[in-house]
Amino acid sequence: MKSKKLWIALAAVATAGVLYGLVGRQTGSETSYRFVVVERGTVEQVVTSTGTMQATRTVEVGTQVSGLLSEIHVDFNDRVKKGELLAQIDPTLLQQAVRSSEANLARSTAEVAQARRTLARATELFETKVVAVTEVESAQYQADVAEASFKQAQVSVEQARRNLEYTRILAPVDGVVIQRAVDVGQTVAASMSAPVLFLIAEDLSEMEILASVDESDIGLIQPGQEVRFTVQAYPEEPFRGEVRQVRLQSKVVENVVTYAVAIGVDNATGRLLPGMTATVDFIVARAEDALKVATSALRFQPTDAMRAEVAATASRTRLSDAPEVPRFASLGAGSEPAAGTGQPAGSRQAPSSGQPAAMAQLFYLDEAGKLAVALVEKGLSDRQSTVISGPGVREGMRIIAAATTGTAGADAAAATASNPFQSQNGNRPPGGGPGPM
Repeated sequence: MKSKKLWIALAAVATAGVLYGLVGRQTGSETSYRFVVVERGTVEQVVTSTGTMQATRTVEVGTQVSGLLSEIHVDFNDRVKKGELLAQIDPTLLQQAVRSSEANLARSTAEVAQARRTLARATELFETKVVAVTEVESAQYQADVAEASFKQAQVSVEQARRNLEYTRILAPVDGVVIQRAVDVGQTVAASMSAPVLFLIAEDLSEMEILASVDESDIGLIQPGQEVRFTVQAYPEEPFRGEVRQVRLQSKVVENVVTYAVAIGVDNATGRLLPGMTATVDFIVARAEDALKVATSALRFQPTDAMRAEVAATASRTRLSDAPEVPRFASLGAGSEPAAGTGQPAGSRQAPSSGQPAAMAQLFYLDEAGKLAVALVEKGLSDRQSTVISGPGVREGMRIIAAATTGTAGADAAAATASNPFQSQNGNRPPGGGPGPM
């Protein structure tokens, strides 16, 4: 008996759930919309890239002689003047080389004087026919050799003195020391390439960004173009720059071709530092004081019910000057509807051959609250907003960006309520329902 009562109660609950679902399907099918507003403002078309902040001109300071660093007079971030002493290499060996070359010069000087005296005596004896002409020629040869040795000794002295001067590492330009690669007591060796001791940035009040631009976008970049960029140190503050040069040398990394673009940057405040990573926006086009709308509204695709409503409204309108109702078509072959538009996922519509590629459809509610559609021409886009123009578009107009219906929630509630064996806290009758028999 108790079992029969339990089955009757469960049947009643199931019947109530089905009726609730049917009512929900009828009363919860109203469509709700999410709107965006047509605004007037500026839209920019940009090419985005990344680059590294660096000084406009840097000078690597090296050494032309080898030796032990005995003194270093500058450190990181020090400002230096041209000709200022940066470091000193131990000059002991080179001082000895100077003295040795000076001694060789003195010996060559004496040899030249002796050769000249020998030539003079041989010439006098030849005139008195005491010696043969060969003696004179031999003396002349010795004098010429002595003269050449003398000149060579002079060059050796100049070279030794210059090498001694190279032990003093001087600043070649005015600037800031941004790198010091040596310490006191370190031995530097000058071989085929001079070792880098210091790196000096000539002027940090003007810097540049070296950005890598993909080959597909490099045609849009021109010298003199405005650039906007940010750095991680000041993520909320945009900086401005200007394209100085588009370099012809390409770089290929994993079959991706990029070109280097030099961007001039004013750094009068000194906040931008060498090595910072910059996220760069090249402003290739700009539309000012133009009507714009969120790009999501241009991607919106109407539901079947919305199409039917617009078609019904158009069929009831029999005015002779009524505009032709645009045919509904996807804005591009293979385009997918945005989430929440009411279209099933993966559904597509065949593109209309009569609609230009630069045209789009905007759905809105007219003054009577009826669904209407406007055909507009698309302009510049910054991915978030797109410039639009059309006879029926005005500032402040509310455009449909997404549509949702109440049927999904009602169907889910009905399906849940129709299962009498599933625990339902929200549908449980007062008192917790029937207890165990």
